[in-house]
Amino acid sequence: MNRIKKSGENSKVNQLLSGMEKSVADSFTYKQRKALQKSITTQDWRQHNVDFRPTLALPFLPWSFYLVFLVGINRRGLLPAERFIAFTMLLFVIFIIGLIIIGCAFVLIYLLKSWLGIDLFPNESLGIWDNFKNYF
Repeated sequence: MNRIKKSGENSKVNQLLSGMEKSVADSFTYKQRKALQKSITTQDWRQHNVDFRPTLALPFLPWSFYLVFLVGINRRGLLPAERFIAFTMLLFVIFIIGLIIIGCAFVLIYLLKSWLGIDLFPNESLGIWDNFKNYF
């Protein structure tokens, strides 16, 4: 049987119970206290792919500030407005990625045309082929 660590986890439960009326705190059974301890020490909600929490203590100020930057999977259910925004952002990202791919394809086709010496409009050039040749 696992024993409760007296220092860290049990003190959290005691701190929680100390904020209650004595009669209410005394009414908790051993099983209920164990359930409280388990819910306090279980930190599944703190598992993020990126968890950056620096504390900034600025000189000559009595306060310190903290920043939180978290990245992870959203496990909450989304509201209809949030779903609409998420879907709209997905479409926007797909659109931008599509534009970038099409732009790269046109540049590659133009470079291939210039490399093969095909001149569609005589004495006209965008100058991309000349810049590309200067790099290589």
